[in-house]
Formats: sequence, C-alpha cells, structure tokens
Amino acid sequence: MPTLSIQSHRFFCHVWILVFWFFSAPLHAELDIEIFGGGTARIPIAIVPFADENKFQHSITKVVSDDLERSGLFSLVDSNGLTPYAPVEVVYSDWIDRGASALVIGRTIIMPNGMIEIQFRLMDVARKEQLTGLVATVPITQLRSAAHRIADIIYETLTGDVGVFSTQIAYVMKQGDKYALQIADADGFNAQSIIEYTEPIISPAWSPDGSQLAYVSFENQKPVIYVQTLATHQRIAVANFKGSNSAPAWSPDGQRLAVVLTAQGNSQIFLINVDGTGMRRLSKSSGIDTEPSFSPDGRSIIFTSDRGGSPQIYRMLVTETENSMAERLTFEGNYNVSPDFSKDGRSFTFINRNNGRFNVAVQEFGSRQMQILTNSQFDESPSFAPNGKMILYATEIKGRGILSAVSRDGQTRQQLSIQAGNIREPAWGPLPTAN
Repeated sequence: MPTLSIQSHRFFCHVWILVFWFFSAPLHAELDIEIFGGGTARIPIAIVPFADENKFQHSITKVVSDDLERSGLFSLVDSNGLTPYAPVEVVYSDWIDRGASALVIGRTIIMPNGMIEIQFRLMDVARKEQLTGLVATVPITQLRSAAHRIADIIYETLTGDVGVFSTQIAYVMKQGDKYALQIADADGFNAQSIIEYTEPIISPAWSPDGSQLAYVSFENQKPVIYVQTLATHQRIAVANFKGSNSAPAWSPDGQRLAVVLTAQGNSQIFLINVDGTGMRRLSKSSGIDTEPSFSPDGRSIIFTSDRGGSPQIYRMLVTETENSMAERLTFEGNYNVSPDFSKDGRSFTFINRNNGRFNVAVQEFGSRQMQILTNSQFDESPSFAPNGKMILYATEIKGRGILSAVSRDGQTRQQLSIQAGNIREPAWGPLPTAN
C-alpha cells in the first residue's frame, strides 16, 4: 500500500480508499442497481401503466415500480394487460384473483402549454376504496421527480414510514487522474459533478436542509474542508488550519460543523461555525479522535477514537469547554469505526472488523446489541437514509469500488454501480424541503 498523506487523516478507514481507485468510466455515467433478497412479509401491489405515458422518455410506472421494489417491502403483481385508469374502471375481483392488496392507477395528459398533468390513485383492493391520490402539473423534465414523489406517497400510506425516493445521494468518483464529487437521485439517475480535481476528494457531508455540501479536498496538497452551496456552486474554505483538516459533520441546526484538526497535536474534534469562524476544541485525549456524528438533538456526538488502545466508537456531550470524558459504546471486536447516528437517535451504524472482514453493523443505544448486516470483504462509510430504514455504504467487489445499500434488518441489499467504474465515499442526503 502506498504511503499517502491521507493516512494521517481519518486513518481508521480512509487509509484504504485510494487502493481501489482504478477505473475509466465516464464521470457522467448513471448508477445501475441490482436488488438482492427482500422482506418476508412484502406488500403485494399492482401498478398499472399510466395512460399515455408511452409518449415520454421516462415511464412513471417503471420509476414507481423500481422505487418500491428497491425498498424490499413490496412485491409487484403483474397487471396482465388490465388497464383501468380511473376508480370506476377497476374490477376488484380481477386484482383479488391476482393476489394484489393494493392497486396503483393513473394517467398523463399533455396540457396546451406543454406541461404534463399527472393523475394518480392508490386503491385498497380488499376494501374497494381509494386510499390516497394526487393530481400534479409538472414540466416534462420533472417526470422522474414526480414519479419519485408518487412512490413516496405510496410507501408512506402503506407502511406508515416516510419515503426517501425523492432524496439525493453524494459520492466520489475517479476517472484517470480526476476525482469528482457527484450528487445523484437516490436511484442513481441525474448524476452531476459538483467539483472535479486531480487530487483526492473525501468525506462529503450534507447540510440538514440539503442546500450545501461540506467535503475535504486535497487540491492544495493538504486536506482542507470546504462548504459548497449547490445552487450557486460557490464555496468557501472553512477549515484550512495548520496540519490536517478532516471529517466534517453538520450540527442538526446547520449552524456549526464538527471537524477533526491536528492544529494542536493529535487528531482531535473541534467545533467551528459554517463560515469557518469561532473554532474551539471539543475533545481532549492522548489518542486520535475522529469521524464525529451529531445526535439528532445536537447535544452529543459519537466518534471514533483509539484512546483505549484500539479504534472504537465513543459518545460525548457537546459542551462549551474541552471534554475528556467519553462513554465507550462498542465492545465486540477490536476495530469499530465510521459511526453515523440514526435520524431517530435510537441507534447508530458503523464498520465492524470481524475475521478480516470489514462489514456494516448497527447497534441500539438502549440494548447495546450489535447486528452485522453485510458479509462482503471490505465495506466503508455507512450512511443512514433519512427514514432510518436503509443504510448506504461503499464496498469493493472484484477489485472495483461500488455503492451498496442494506435494509436496517439486513434482509434486503442493493448494489449501485457503473460498468468498469468505481465509486466511493457515499452520503445519503436529507428529506427534500417543502416548497
């Protein structure tokens, strides 16, 4: 393994990253998704192709179907040529015979101004009634976004949990000697580069409102933390202190960042304002403290530290003064790193090393029980979905870096990849803000 400056920067996990940067795929390539497994009690749902959607490049029906199938909570029932588009056209016995408990119907209409009206209804087959519906008018360029919104509505109505199909993900790609920080829809479409450089980019972190990304760039031959506004592409260097500046994590109110600096010696956790002012030290230990993640209420952080001799996950209060007191959370195995708080604050995900494998794990704060969710060789950078039901992470298969997602119970797994390409450093964005 080459000796890199990255080794002094988030060394617990990122020391391995550059080993896997071997690929030549175009930076604009979309992600391909493969699905493995599924929950044992999936909801059987039939989705009838929307009327007249064949006039458009993107099929609303396919986007909705793919979204629901990826969740692992639904089984798709073939409509077998049946084409009801309105509630009065539904013959419920047809769908009962096919084993469907829910039915999605709808139509698309091209308006005189070129906009597209989408009509959608979710029907309860057993009760023979409408559960919910939506009428929306969107430009043709927003058909996929509208389809994701429909999938979110279906998911929330039938499961009681918020859907995350309208969210975005961030990740890092590399082609030749170029590294690119990209964002894409949660299904991998509409990928676009935010920045591209010939030096490494790591640790993307979404602001709570999804309008900004913090990340670490080595473009100036040292790790510097930037905050970039997505709408304008404007960015500022918020941490460019002496030594290493790494591992940014946003506070829940979006006003501060927890960062890891070596300005005062070993890697320790500091707090700064989002404009780079107001730096103050938070952690104080003789070891290396890194990879902070805020609790949803902002009162505490979890982080990786080797203060006890091996890398483990700890929790400490966010105080106004340096804090040497921290509670150790992980005890199974001698290597647990890269924690991420769940959005409900009840659990955290992390990477556990077991028998030479680095796998995604999750642990409840209350019971302290740990569950390993994956069985691959090398996983890294786990990131909870906003609803806490899926975990996005990077892994390596056949010498190539890809992204994967695993359900909170470990029963469903997705692989997100590009042909002959590698992607790393994932971060799942927040729920979209209401307009």
